[in-house]
Amino acid sequence: MRQAFAKGADWVVLPEMFTSAMAYHPKMLDAIRPSDGELLQFLIRLAREHKGVVGGSFLAFRDGNVYNTFALALPDGRTFFHDKDEPTLWENRYYVAGSDDGILDTPVGPVGSALCAEMFRTKTASRLFERVGIVLSGSCWWTSRDPDPTSIRDQGNRRILRSAPQNLARMLGVPVVHASHAGSFEGLDPEDESRPYRSRYLGETQIIDGTGRVLARMGLDDGEGVIMADVESGLMWKPRHPIPKHSWVERLPLLFLVQWLREAAQGRNYYRTTTLPYLTRTIGAKAP
Repeated sequence: MRQAFAKGADWVVLPEMFTSAMAYHPKMLDAIRPSDGELLQFLIRLAREHKGVVGGSFLAFRDGNVYNTFALALPDGRTFFHDKDEPTLWENRYYVAGSDDGILDTPVGPVGSALCAEMFRTKTASRLFERVGIVLSGSCWWTSRDPDPTSIRDQGNRRILRSAPQNLARMLGVPVVHASHAGSFEGLDPEDESRPYRSRYLGETQIIDGTGRVLARMGLDDGEGVIMADVESGLMWKPRHPIPKHSWVERLPLLFLVQWLREAAQGRNYYRTTTLPYLTRTIGAKAP
């Protein structure tokens, strides 16, 4: 964040779950923080110190549940929030679905927020259409265990992530700023906890204008860093792609959808039996 502000940024957008990234691992429970606690105050201090705007999501506890909450902090101390609409795969173990519309009514105009898989769900584009002037997005998009860059699955995964923010910009006719984790990680295999799940996050940090044109980008092979570009928010571009009538912007493989449903069910059980009891013991959270 400080590096981006030092380079002259006015707004800084961080990856999804920027404090922790995401894996299936017991340490993920320690990443959960009170929604209005020291982490949020840190974002507010940075925004005030640099007279800029800072946004990013983290695992936030409030009202007896955990959410994947995007927090946007302004230099005057005001904050705005969006909870991701539903967890992805093993994310179900650590947080529950949000219910807001993803529109942040800031003093500079309505800002949309769409985290990771929200970008390629058609209901996201439908609820933001003609209602926001810019979308701030973050991802923590991983791929298969022991990934093979030459495999059809991994190549397809990278293609979907690379195109998702660009497609969203074309459907809405507004700029999209997408910050994404990059690099390797090791968790546990949710199907067999005795096996490690070694994989990587796929990067694809991008800044895109309202026509879908990429103004700045860092891909998987670029590693960590900061990108910058000048963008104008507002409904000044005509949407170039219609919003599809089916659930996903792109058709997803059947096996992936089956895995999605299976891991969601397993994850919700883990959330009830492990995550909430852990929070009760550590921070006095009361289960809903």
